[in-house]
Amino acid sequence: MSGEAAFITALQNMALHSAARGLADDCAVLEVGGETLVLTHDMMVEGVHWLAGQDPADVAWKLVATNLSDLAAKGAEPIGVLLGYTLGESDARFVEGLAAALAHFGVPLLGGDTVCTPGPQTLGLTALGRARQRPVPSRSGARSGNSVWITGPVGAAMLGFEALQSGSGADSEAYRRPTPRLAEGRALAPLVTAMMDVSDGLLLDCTRMAEASQVTFSLDPACIPLPRGLPPERTHDAMRWGDDYELLFTLPAGQTPPCTATEIGEVRPRGAHPILLGETPPAGPLGYEHG
Repeated sequence: MSGEAAFITALQNMALHSAARGLADDCAVLEVGGETLVLTHDMMVEGVHWLAGQDPADVAWKLVATNLSDLAAKGAEPIGVLLGYTLGESDARFVEGLAAALAHFGVPLLGGDTVCTPGPQTLGLTALGRARQRPVPSRSGARSGNSVWITGPVGAAMLGFEALQSGSGADSEAYRRPTPRLAEGRALAPLVTAMMDVSDGLLLDCTRMAEASQVTFSLDPACIPLPRGLPPERTHDAMRWGDDYELLFTLPAGQTPPCTATEIGEVRPRGAHPILLGETPPAGPLGYEHG
């Protein structure tokens, strides 16, 4: 067994409860009494998800925001979070950032666990939400003839990371403090045929949604929104970099989204490739994968 995909495949043999959605979605969706709960868990590791020496308050914000982004992709209302925290040298500053993020998004801390290790600092957060729409959107509902949309540009986090890494003083907020599209997710949930957030790169996440739906996504490169100031030669990098946390979704043909979004392509019957840029499958790595 080697790599993230192989490990998840092995786990799928154990994830037999319907709430797990076959481990092919952003969240678990659990029916409890008359409520539908939406649960997600994301981890972050120093040197992988944030730079050594980065402000721990920003790290705390991003940990909260990335988990809430998964709830946004389900149109869910956040209920609270559980924190898994490795003690470090700047715990007080992390607590400041965590308090600011939770207050900003109106989400309570419900509990968690702390540990100590000599290795890189590792953080985890479990976010719990309440579904506001049934059925809860998934990755697997896209159908041939649907249109493909995204709520905002890709590549801003990439530019922010590079600014932070170089110390250029350029705007790095998109990387340090992303904004989960919670309001947009709730507005879109009753209308979409499929939805997920863009965390690992637009091309990779489009591929995941297309494979889950057994269709092909044909994207128009000229329509994909990009951040202002991105050099034209960086377009392909922006589509692969990830960390943008915009919502990627599909709608029936002719349907207009109730929030700001850009139409970037169409859904076709499943062909030889799950994703096309125009009429050509993209070459090389599609996005970020662990392992």
